[in-house]
Amino acid sequence: MDRKLSAILSADVVGYSALMERDEAGTFERLRAGRKELFEPEIARHHGSIFKLMGDGMLAEFGGVVDSVECAVSLQRGLAERNASVPEAEQLQVRIGINLGEVIVEGEDRYGDGVNIAARLQQLAAPGGICVSGKVAREVDKKLAFGFEPMGEQRVNPSGTQDGENEYKAVYRWDRYEFSVVK
Repeated sequence: MDRKLSAILSADVVGYSALMERDEAGTFERLRAGRKELFEPEIARHHGSIFKLMGDGMLAEFGGVVDSVECAVSLQRGLAERNASVPEAEQLQVRIGINLGEVIVEGEDRYGDGVNIAARLQQLAAPGGICVSGKVAREVDKKLAFGFEPMGEQRVNPSGTQDGENEYKAVYRWDRYEFSVVK
């Protein structure tokens, strides 16, 4: 079994089912365009790769944690810019979670707590926001032009871990309200 240390970015569209119920074709087209025109190029530009697409969600891997966080902020800013010209009821908002951890490598896919914790962090993020693990926050501290606010310890691994690590992790957040988009 091959393992490696990676920064994992988990992204998911907020309220996707309701958006699809209101306008299935339009929502699908906006999602596909956002992935092709924003997500795929930004992830590649930040030296990452998408390893799993799940309807309205995706998982991406980065070799460097700074790249993963800069990418996440670029994605949220890019979505805010795209949404500025779209009626509020049609806007795509995304939650993003980032974890730095060991993953199991099987072909192009990744498995394990490193991935699972990123997905749980994503669930804690506000719409348009980013949640990162304490490991990520420590690694990027003083290396970026922005920071993260502590959210305290949050339960991100309800099943526990194989190495007995605590299921509660220090979590930090970045909210979209730290920047504005001119319409």
